[in-house]
Amino acid sequence: MNRLATRLTLTAVALAASTTMAFAADPIKIGVDGPFTGGSSSMGVSMRDGVRMAVEEINKAGGVIGRPLQLVERDDEAKNERGVQIAQELINKEKVVATVGFINTGVALASQRFYQEARIPVMNNVATGSLVTHQFDDQPENYIFRNAAHDSIQAPMIVEEAIARRGFKKVAILADSTNYGQLGRADLEKALELKGIKPVATEKFNIKDVDMTPQLLKAKEAGAEAILTYGIGPELAQIANGMTKLGWKVPMIGSWTLSMANYIDNAGPGGEGARMPQTFIQEPTTPKRQSFIVNYLKTFNPKNSRIDSPVSAAQGYDSIYLLAAAIQQANSTEGPKIKAALEDLKTPVVGVVTTYNKPFTTKDHEAITANIPVFGEVKGQRVVYAYPEDQKKASEVRVKDAMAKGSLPAKK
Repeated sequence: MNRLATRLTLTAVALAASTTMAFAADPIKIGVDGPFTGGSSSMGVSMRDGVRMAVEEINKAGGVIGRPLQLVERDDEAKNERGVQIAQELINKEKVVATVGFINTGVALASQRFYQEARIPVMNNVATGSLVTHQFDDQPENYIFRNAAHDSIQAPMIVEEAIARRGFKKVAILADSTNYGQLGRADLEKALELKGIKPVATEKFNIKDVDMTPQLLKAKEAGAEAILTYGIGPELAQIANGMTKLGWKVPMIGSWTLSMANYIDNAGPGGEGARMPQTFIQEPTTPKRQSFIVNYLKTFNPKNSRIDSPVSAAQGYDSIYLLAAAIQQANSTEGPKIKAALEDLKTPVVGVVTTYNKPFTTKDHEAITANIPVFGEVKGQRVVYAYPEDQKKASEVRVKDAMAKGSLPAKK
Protein backbone atom coordinates (compact mmCIF):
# COMPACT_ATOMS: atom_id res chain seq x y z
CA MET A 1 0.00 0.00 0.00
CA ASN A 2 2.82 2.36 0.94
CA ARG A 3 4.60 1.46 -2.27
CA LEU A 4 1.47 2.25 -4.30
CA ALA A 5 1.01 5.56 -2.49
CA THR A 6 4.62 6.45 -3.18
CA ARG A 7 4.17 5.57 -6.88
CA LEU A 8 1.03 7.72 -7.08
CA THR A 9 2.79 10.63 -5.39
CA LEU A 10 5.75 10.38 -7.76
CA THR A 11 3.38 10.23 -10.74
CA ALA A 12 1.55 13.35 -9.50
CA VAL A 13 4.84 15.19 -9.07
CA ALA A 14 5.96 14.17 -12.57
CA LEU A 15 2.65 15.33 -14.08
CA ALA A 16 2.86 18.65 -12.25
CA ALA A 17 6.44 19.12 -13.43
CA SER A 18 5.56 18.31 -17.02
CA THR A 19 2.56 20.69 -16.89
CA THR A 20 4.80 23.46 -15.56
CA MET A 21 7.35 22.75 -18.27
CA ALA A 22 4.64 22.79 -20.95
CA PHE A 23 3.28 26.09 -19.63
CA ALA A 24 6.79 27.60 -19.55
CA ALA A 25 7.53 26.27 -23.04
CA ASP A 26 4.42 27.79 -24.57
CA PRO A 27 4.70 31.54 -23.97
CA ILE A 28 3.05 34.30 -25.97
CA LYS A 29 5.91 36.09 -27.70
CA ILE A 30 5.71 39.87 -28.05
CA GLY A 31 8.39 41.81 -29.91
CA VAL A 32 9.86 44.98 -28.42
CA ASP A 33 11.61 47.23 -30.95
CA GLY A 34 13.35 50.43 -29.92
CA PRO A 35 16.70 52.22 -29.71
CA PHE A 36 18.42 51.02 -26.54
CA THR A 37 21.72 52.67 -27.48
CA GLY A 38 22.54 56.06 -29.03
CA GLY A 39 20.86 59.46 -28.92
CA SER A 40 17.31 58.11 -28.76
CA SER A 41 18.10 55.60 -26.02
CA SER A 42 16.61 57.55 -23.11
CA MET A 43 13.25 57.10 -24.84
CA GLY A 44 13.92 53.51 -25.90
CA VAL A 45 15.19 52.24 -22.56
CA SER A 46 12.40 53.97 -20.62
CA MET A 47 9.83 52.44 -22.99
CA ARG A 48 11.40 49.00 -22.66
CA ASP A 49 11.46 49.26 -18.86
CA GLY A 50 7.78 50.24 -18.77
CA VAL A 51 7.00 47.26 -21.01
CA ARG A 52 9.01 44.92 -18.76
CA MET A 53 7.14 46.14 -15.68
CA ALA A 54 3.76 45.49 -17.28
CA VAL A 55 4.75 42.00 -18.42
CA GLU A 56 6.06 41.08 -14.97
CA GLU A 57 2.78 42.21 -13.37
CA ILE A 58 0.64 40.34 -15.90
CA ASN A 59 2.67 37.14 -15.58
CA LYS A 60 2.51 37.28 -11.78
CA ALA A 61 -1.28 37.52 -12.10
CA GLY A 62 -1.43 34.35 -14.22
CA GLY A 63 -0.53 35.56 -17.71
CA VAL A 64 -2.96 35.89 -20.61
CA ILE A 65 -5.31 33.07 -21.69
CA GLY A 66 -3.39 30.88 -19.26
CA ARG A 67 -0.02 31.54 -20.87
CA PRO A 68 2.91 33.76 -19.83
CA LEU A 69 3.99 36.71 -21.94
CA GLN A 70 7.56 36.58 -23.21
CA LEU A 71 9.35 39.62 -24.56
CA VAL A 72 11.70 39.41 -27.54
CA GLU A 73 13.68 42.64 -27.32
CA ARG A 74 15.74 44.13 -30.14
CA ASP A 75 17.80 47.33 -30.35
CA ASP A 76 17.09 49.10 -33.64
CA GLU A 77 19.72 51.79 -32.89
CA ALA A 78 17.27 54.35 -34.40
CA LYS A 79 18.30 53.07 -37.84
CA ASN A 80 15.64 52.40 -40.48
CA GLU A 81 17.55 49.51 -42.06
CA ARG A 82 18.07 47.87 -38.66
CA GLY A 83 14.35 48.16 -37.94
CA VAL A 84 13.60 46.37 -41.22
CA GLN A 85 15.95 43.51 -40.30
CA ILE A 86 14.40 43.22 -36.85
CA ALA A 87 10.85 43.15 -38.22
CA GLN A 88 11.70 40.21 -40.48
CA GLU A 89 13.49 38.37 -37.67
CA LEU A 90 10.67 38.87 -35.17
CA ILE A 91 8.04 37.74 -37.68
CA ASN A 92 9.80 34.84 -39.40
CA LYS A 93 12.16 33.46 -36.77
CA GLU A 94 10.71 34.45 -33.40
CA LYS A 95 7.05 34.09 -34.46
CA VAL A 96 5.85 37.03 -32.36
CA VAL A 97 2.09 37.53 -32.14
CA ALA A 98 2.47 41.34 -31.89
CA THR A 99 5.17 43.96 -31.53
CA VAL A 100 5.30 47.07 -29.36
CA GLY A 101 7.66 50.00 -29.59
CA PHE A 102 9.03 52.12 -32.38
CA ILE A 103 10.48 55.31 -30.98
CA ASN A 104 11.57 56.88 -34.24
CA THR A 105 9.00 57.70 -36.92
CA GLY A 106 11.39 56.76 -39.74
CA VAL A 107 12.02 53.31 -38.27
CA ALA A 108 8.28 52.78 -37.83
CA LEU A 109 7.48 53.74 -41.43
CA ALA A 110 10.27 51.53 -42.80
CA SER A 111 9.39 48.48 -40.67
CA GLN A 112 5.61 48.38 -40.44
CA ARG A 113 4.93 47.01 -43.91
CA PHE A 114 6.29 43.60 -42.89
CA TYR A 115 3.85 43.36 -39.99
CA GLN A 116 1.03 44.60 -42.21
CA GLU A 117 1.79 41.89 -44.79
CA ALA A 118 2.03 39.22 -42.06
CA ARG A 119 -1.21 40.44 -40.43
CA ILE A 120 0.52 40.94 -37.08
CA PRO A 121 -0.55 43.92 -34.93
CA VAL A 122 1.90 46.68 -34.03
CA MET A 123 1.29 48.96 -31.05
CA ASN A 124 3.29 52.14 -31.57
CA ASN A 125 3.86 53.40 -28.05
CA VAL A 126 6.22 56.33 -28.71
CA ALA A 127 6.66 57.24 -32.42
CA THR A 128 4.44 60.26 -33.11
CA GLY A 129 4.70 61.00 -36.85
CA SER A 130 1.16 61.71 -38.07
CA LEU A 131 1.54 59.29 -40.99
CA VAL A 132 2.38 56.25 -38.83
CA THR A 133 -1.15 54.86 -38.39
CA HIS A 134 -2.27 56.03 -41.85
CA GLN A 135 0.48 54.31 -43.84
CA PHE A 136 -1.93 51.62 -45.04
CA ASP A 137 -5.15 53.60 -45.37
CA ASP A 138 -5.44 52.36 -48.97
CA GLN A 139 -5.66 48.75 -47.78
CA PRO A 140 -8.81 46.98 -46.52
CA GLU A 141 -7.26 46.19 -43.12
CA ASN A 142 -4.82 48.12 -40.93
CA TYR A 143 -2.67 46.36 -38.34
CA ILE A 144 -0.97 49.52 -37.04
CA PHE A 145 -2.18 51.02 -33.72
CA ARG A 146 -0.83 53.77 -31.46
CA ASN A 147 -1.16 54.94 -27.86
CA ALA A 148 1.02 58.08 -28.16
CA ALA A 149 -0.04 61.65 -28.98
CA HIS A 150 0.59 62.00 -32.71
CA ASP A 151 2.08 65.13 -34.23
CA SER A 152 -1.23 66.33 -35.66
CA ILE A 153 -2.18 66.84 -32.00
CA GLN A 154 1.18 68.18 -30.80
CA ALA A 155 1.88 70.72 -33.57
CA PRO A 156 -1.34 72.70 -33.01
CA MET A 157 -0.70 72.60 -29.24
CA ILE A 158 2.79 74.05 -29.77
CA VAL A 159 1.45 76.79 -32.02
CA GLU A 160 -1.44 77.57 -29.67
CA GLU A 161 1.03 77.89 -26.79
CA ALA A 162 3.37 80.19 -28.74
CA ILE A 163 0.87 82.36 -30.58
CA ALA A 164 -2.38 82.42 -28.58
CA ARG A 165 -1.27 81.85 -25.00
CA ARG A 166 2.04 83.69 -25.01
CA GLY A 167 1.42 86.20 -27.78
CA PHE A 168 4.50 85.70 -29.92
CA LYS A 169 4.13 87.07 -33.46
CA LYS A 170 7.46 85.97 -34.88
CA VAL A 171 8.56 82.36 -34.49
CA ALA A 172 11.32 80.28 -36.07
CA ILE A 173 11.20 76.53 -36.65
CA LEU A 174 14.27 74.36 -36.04
CA ALA A 175 13.72 70.72 -37.02
CA ASP A 176 16.06 67.81 -37.58
CA SER A 177 16.49 66.20 -41.00
CA THR A 178 14.87 62.86 -40.11
CA ASN A 179 11.37 61.77 -41.08
CA TYR A 180 10.29 62.74 -37.58
CA GLY A 181 11.70 66.25 -37.80
CA GLN A 182 10.52 67.02 -41.32
CA LEU A 183 7.02 65.61 -40.93
CA GLY A 184 6.77 67.53 -37.66
CA ARG A 185 7.98 70.72 -39.35
CA ALA A 186 5.27 70.32 -41.99
CA ASP A 187 2.66 69.92 -39.23
CA LEU A 188 3.95 73.06 -37.50
CA GLU A 189 3.78 75.05 -40.73
CA LYS A 190 0.24 73.85 -41.33
CA ALA A 191 -0.80 74.78 -37.77
CA LEU A 192 0.83 78.22 -38.11
CA GLU A 193 -0.92 78.77 -41.44
CA LEU A 194 -4.27 78.18 -39.74
CA LYS A 195 -3.34 81.10 -37.44
CA GLY A 196 -2.37 83.23 -40.42
CA ILE A 197 1.32 83.19 -39.52
CA LYS A 198 4.45 82.26 -41.47
CA PRO A 199 7.63 81.35 -39.61
CA VAL A 200 10.30 84.05 -39.92
CA ALA A 201 12.91 81.31 -40.38
CA THR A 202 12.77 77.55 -40.99
CA GLU A 203 16.06 75.78 -40.35
CA LYS A 204 17.21 72.16 -40.56
CA PHE A 205 19.92 70.32 -38.65
CA ASN A 206 21.28 66.78 -38.66
CA ILE A 207 21.51 64.13 -35.97
CA LYS A 208 24.82 64.51 -34.07
CA ASP A 209 25.23 68.18 -35.07
CA VAL A 210 26.93 70.05 -32.23
CA ASP A 211 26.97 73.60 -33.57
CA MET A 212 23.62 75.28 -34.17
CA THR A 213 25.11 78.78 -34.57
CA PRO A 214 24.23 79.24 -38.28
CA GLN A 215 20.59 78.26 -37.76
CA LEU A 216 20.25 80.33 -34.59
CA LEU A 217 21.81 83.40 -36.18
CA LYS A 218 19.30 83.25 -39.03
CA ALA A 219 16.45 82.98 -36.53
CA LYS A 220 17.85 85.84 -34.46
CA GLU A 221 18.42 88.10 -37.47
CA ALA A 222 14.85 87.40 -38.60
CA GLY A 223 13.59 88.70 -35.25
CA ALA A 224 12.31 85.40 -33.85
CA GLU A 225 10.67 85.77 -30.44
CA ALA A 226 10.50 82.00 -29.86
CA ILE A 227 11.98 78.80 -31.30
CA LEU A 228 9.63 75.96 -32.19
CA THR A 229 11.44 72.63 -32.30
CA TYR A 230 11.12 69.13 -33.72
CA GLY A 231 14.10 66.96 -32.85
CA ILE A 232 15.43 64.73 -30.08
CA GLY A 233 17.29 65.38 -26.86
CA PRO A 234 20.99 65.69 -27.76
CA GLU A 235 20.45 68.12 -30.65
CA LEU A 236 17.75 70.05 -28.78
CA ALA A 237 20.31 70.58 -26.02
CA GLN A 238 22.71 71.99 -28.61
CA ILE A 239 20.05 74.54 -29.59
CA ALA A 240 19.75 75.67 -25.97
CA ASN A 241 23.54 75.69 -25.53
CA GLY A 242 23.94 77.61 -28.80
CA MET A 243 21.60 80.34 -27.56
CA THR A 244 23.60 80.57 -24.35
CA LYS A 245 26.84 81.00 -26.33
CA LEU A 246 25.27 83.72 -28.46
CA GLY A 247 23.89 85.50 -25.41
CA TRP A 248 20.47 85.32 -27.02
CA LYS A 249 17.74 83.62 -25.05
CA VAL A 250 14.22 83.18 -26.36
CA PRO A 251 11.71 80.51 -25.27
CA MET A 252 11.90 77.01 -26.72
CA ILE A 253 8.52 75.40 -27.34
CA GLY A 254 8.55 72.07 -29.07
CA SER A 255 7.34 68.52 -29.35
CA TRP A 256 7.25 66.17 -26.39
CA THR A 257 10.94 65.21 -26.83
CA LEU A 258 12.04 68.37 -24.96
CA SER A 259 11.28 66.24 -21.90
CA MET A 260 14.10 63.77 -22.65
CA ALA A 261 16.77 63.39 -19.99
CA ASN A 262 19.56 63.97 -22.50
CA TYR A 263 18.03 67.35 -23.34
CA ILE A 264 17.54 68.37 -19.72
CA ASP A 265 20.98 67.18 -18.55
CA ASN A 266 23.01 68.34 -21.55
CA ALA A 267 21.37 71.76 -21.71
CA GLY A 268 21.70 72.40 -17.97
CA PRO A 269 20.53 75.86 -16.86
CA GLY A 270 20.11 76.91 -20.51
CA GLY A 271 17.41 74.28 -20.94
CA GLU A 272 15.18 75.59 -18.16
CA GLY A 273 11.78 76.90 -19.18
CA ALA A 274 11.39 74.77 -22.33
CA ARG A 275 7.78 73.69 -22.82
CA MET A 276 6.31 70.67 -24.57
CA PRO A 277 3.10 68.58 -24.78
CA GLN A 278 3.07 65.60 -22.41
CA THR A 279 0.71 62.65 -21.97
CA PHE A 280 2.33 61.84 -18.61
CA ILE A 281 4.29 63.87 -16.07
CA GLN A 282 6.14 62.05 -13.30
CA GLU A 283 3.86 63.04 -10.44
CA PRO A 284 1.63 60.66 -8.40
CA THR A 285 -1.63 62.35 -9.36
CA THR A 286 -3.74 59.14 -9.39
CA PRO A 287 -3.35 55.83 -7.51
CA LYS A 288 -2.35 54.11 -10.77
CA ARG A 289 0.32 56.71 -11.52
CA GLN A 290 1.61 56.59 -7.96
CA SER A 291 1.93 52.80 -8.09
CA PHE A 292 3.63 52.98 -11.48
CA ILE A 293 6.17 55.62 -10.35
CA VAL A 294 6.97 53.84 -7.06
CA ASN A 295 7.47 50.48 -8.79
CA TYR A 296 9.51 51.98 -11.63
CA LEU A 297 11.88 53.81 -9.26
CA LYS A 298 12.22 50.75 -7.05
CA THR A 299 12.86 48.41 -9.97
CA PHE A 300 15.19 50.50 -12.13
CA ASN A 301 16.63 53.08 -9.69
CA PRO A 302 17.13 55.91 -12.23
CA LYS A 303 19.44 58.82 -11.46
CA ASN A 304 17.94 61.48 -9.19
CA SER A 305 14.73 59.41 -8.96
CA ARG A 306 13.76 60.80 -12.36
CA ILE A 307 12.56 58.54 -15.15
CA ASP A 308 14.69 59.41 -18.18
CA SER A 309 11.63 59.64 -20.41
CA PRO A 310 8.46 59.42 -18.30
CA VAL A 311 6.17 59.62 -21.36
CA SER A 312 7.94 56.67 -23.04
CA ALA A 313 7.85 54.57 -19.87
CA ALA A 314 4.15 55.19 -19.21
CA GLN A 315 3.09 54.62 -22.81
CA GLY A 316 5.25 51.49 -23.04
CA TYR A 317 3.58 50.12 -19.90
CA ASP A 318 0.08 50.91 -21.15
CA SER A 319 0.74 49.38 -24.59
CA ILE A 320 1.24 45.93 -23.07
CA TYR A 321 -1.98 46.12 -21.06
CA LEU A 322 -3.89 47.11 -24.21
CA LEU A 323 -2.45 44.16 -26.13
CA ALA A 324 -3.04 41.77 -23.23
CA ALA A 325 -6.68 42.86 -23.02
CA ALA A 326 -7.12 42.20 -26.75
CA ILE A 327 -5.50 38.76 -26.60
CA GLN A 328 -7.62 37.84 -23.58
CA GLN A 329 -10.81 39.02 -25.28
CA ALA A 330 -9.95 37.27 -28.54
CA ASN A 331 -8.93 34.12 -26.63
CA SER A 332 -6.40 33.75 -29.42
CA THR A 333 -2.93 34.75 -30.53
CA GLU A 334 -3.91 34.99 -34.21
CA GLY A 335 -3.16 38.44 -35.63
CA PRO A 336 -6.54 39.09 -37.28
CA LYS A 337 -8.39 38.12 -34.09
CA ILE A 338 -6.16 40.35 -31.90
CA LYS A 339 -6.69 43.22 -34.33
CA ALA A 340 -10.46 42.73 -34.27
CA ALA A 341 -10.43 42.69 -30.45
CA LEU A 342 -8.35 45.89 -30.28
CA GLU A 343 -10.90 47.57 -32.54
CA ASP A 344 -13.73 46.57 -30.21
CA LEU A 345 -12.35 46.25 -26.66
CA LYS A 346 -15.27 45.39 -24.38
CA THR A 347 -13.62 46.17 -21.05
CA PRO A 348 -11.89 49.47 -20.13
CA VAL A 349 -8.14 49.23 -19.53
CA VAL A 350 -6.93 51.36 -16.62
CA GLY A 351 -3.56 52.73 -17.70
CA VAL A 352 -1.04 55.25 -16.46
CA VAL A 353 -1.75 57.84 -19.16
CA THR A 354 -5.52 57.37 -19.23
CA THR A 355 -8.30 54.86 -18.86
CA TYR A 356 -8.75 53.33 -22.30
CA ASN A 357 -12.48 52.91 -22.90
CA LYS A 358 -12.98 51.66 -26.47
CA PRO A 359 -9.70 53.32 -27.55
CA PHE A 360 -9.83 51.99 -31.13
CA THR A 361 -12.32 51.31 -33.90
CA THR A 362 -11.87 49.84 -37.38
CA LYS A 363 -11.35 53.38 -38.75
CA ASP A 364 -9.54 54.95 -35.76
CA HIS A 365 -6.31 53.41 -34.51
CA GLU A 366 -5.28 56.34 -32.29
CA ALA A 367 -5.85 55.92 -28.54
CA ILE A 368 -4.93 59.51 -27.68
CA THR A 369 -7.03 62.53 -28.64
CA ALA A 370 -6.28 66.25 -28.43
CA ASN A 371 -7.95 66.70 -25.02
CA ILE A 372 -5.52 64.38 -23.21
CA PRO A 373 -2.00 65.96 -23.36
CA VAL A 374 -1.02 68.91 -21.16
CA PHE A 375 1.96 71.24 -21.26
CA GLY A 376 5.06 70.35 -19.32
CA GLU A 377 7.94 72.66 -18.48
CA VAL A 378 11.57 71.97 -17.61
CA LYS A 379 12.08 73.31 -14.11
CA GLY A 380 14.77 72.27 -11.66
CA GLN A 381 16.14 69.61 -14.01
CA ARG A 382 12.83 67.78 -14.36
CA VAL A 383 9.51 68.19 -16.13
CA VAL A 384 6.63 69.68 -14.15
CA TYR A 385 3.18 70.95 -15.07
CA ALA A 386 3.54 74.25 -16.95
CA TYR A 387 0.15 75.54 -15.81
CA PRO A 388 -1.25 75.43 -12.25
CA GLU A 389 -4.76 74.69 -13.54
CA ASP A 390 -3.51 71.48 -15.17
CA GLN A 391 -1.74 70.50 -11.96
CA LYS A 392 -4.92 71.10 -9.93
CA LYS A 393 -6.99 68.91 -12.24
CA ALA A 394 -4.34 66.22 -12.71
CA SER A 395 -6.21 63.72 -10.55
CA GLU A 396 -9.10 63.85 -13.03
CA VAL A 397 -8.18 61.31 -15.69
CA ARG A 398 -8.56 62.76 -19.19
CA VAL A 399 -10.19 60.16 -21.43
CA LYS A 400 -10.44 59.82 -25.19
CA ASP A 401 -12.87 62.15 -26.90
CA ALA A 402 -13.12 61.45 -30.63
CA MET A 403 -14.86 64.83 -31.05
CA ALA A 404 -12.08 66.78 -29.28
CA LYS A 405 -10.98 69.84 -31.22
CA GLY A 406 -7.43 70.99 -31.84
CA SER A 407 -5.99 68.26 -34.05
CA LEU A 408 -4.93 68.77 -37.66
CA PRO A 409 -6.83 66.71 -40.25
CA ALA A 410 -5.47 63.18 -40.61
CA LYS A 411 -2.82 62.67 -43.28
CA LYS A 412 -3.79 60.44 -46.15
